[in-house]
Amino acid sequence: MAGMRTTAVHGGREDLGALGVHAAPIDLSTTYPIPDQAAGGEALQSFADGAAEAASPVYARLHNPTVARFERALARLEGTEQAVAFGSGMAAVTAVVQAATVLRGKSHVVAVRPLYGGTDHLLSSGLLGVRTTYATADRVADAITPDTGLVVLETPANPNLDLADIAAVVAGAGTVPVMVDNTFATPVLQNPAAHGAAYVLHSGTKYLGGHGDVLGGVVACDAERAGALRQVRIVTGAVLHPLGGYLMHRGLATLPLRVEAAQRSAVEIARRLAEHPAVGAVRHPSLPGADPAGLLGRQLRGPGAVLAFTTRENPTDVVRGLGLITPAVSLGSVDTLIEHPAGLTHRLVPSADRNACGVPENLLRLSVGLEDVEDIWEDLDKALSREWNSCDLDYVKASSSDFPLSVHNL
Repeated sequence: MAGMRTTAVHGGREDLGALGVHAAPIDLSTTYPIPDQAAGGEALQSFADGAAEAASPVYARLHNPTVARFERALARLEGTEQAVAFGSGMAAVTAVVQAATVLRGKSHVVAVRPLYGGTDHLLSSGLLGVRTTYATADRVADAITPDTGLVVLETPANPNLDLADIAAVVAGAGTVPVMVDNTFATPVLQNPAAHGAAYVLHSGTKYLGGHGDVLGGVVACDAERAGALRQVRIVTGAVLHPLGGYLMHRGLATLPLRVEAAQRSAVEIARRLAEHPAVGAVRHPSLPGADPAGLLGRQLRGPGAVLAFTTRENPTDVVRGLGLITPAVSLGSVDTLIEHPAGLTHRLVPSADRNACGVPENLLRLSVGLEDVEDIWEDLDKALSREWNSCDLDYVKASSSDFPLSVHNL
């Protein structure tokens, strides 16, 4: 089996030699000529039944060759049979919930907080006709009912980097499929399917695309589940545009290098933040005490490039003091991004629930990019020190109890 970097470069490009091209082409067709209408009808029926390929693409809502290359490449990186791409990460989450519940006559979901705020809001809103029980990772089994169709988990978690043992959650779920959001780790650092996850989800907008210029989502899974996801995609029209498929496929080629470089800087930034007098607690898997279950090296191949920290002062004031770092939601871009979860990505999660799962009001999430680490640190230190120097010096640095280690880790 080829190595990660080789697979990232060559995955999904198996047909290029026969096409006589070096760079993957972008197929922008919305419809395709069908001289044999009967054969076209059979192809349409195959796609409607969940097939990955047919004699003709027929129509772009059913299939697109450019998107299919990206899907094959991502499946290889995640070690699954297939993958299905969507127009956004939330479209991908929605499709998984629909395929695992509505299509199977189930109406109950168990979810482990914290999750990405959009996912949390979707599950709690009732918009998909499901009811959701939130449980800690070690109590998933207690929340399962005969009507449960899906368990939803994100690890490392958004936004506080909580770690959960995927295999343990899968065991607790029993016969209920588990979806793991692998956006933070990427397939470079973690392969949830190898630990029993049925669905491995990515917001491709983040690390897979990697440059802040493409919106998309993708789910890696076995062939049977992929077929159901394609059925949902066809009916709902939640397709990924071919240009998006091209950009995310191209992004995979440099994914290992980008993740590894950003991760090195994140480890150093986390270490320095942990020693800064204006910072309360720092969450990053590389720090002492952050991985009591020993998942690094067993489940995770590295701590990743996203970290979170609490501040003594109003976190939005710290953000306003930054110059180099981009104050924006999203993550995984080549530039360093910072955001205030309670005010933005997790605003729609009730504050009591945010605090209960380790997402306090004074938390900032930092996605470390590819800039020189000293430049990133200079910008952070300046913003933090300005706030710190404006305050009384009798401040006592926040203890770990102000930002407790989640029970997900225990």
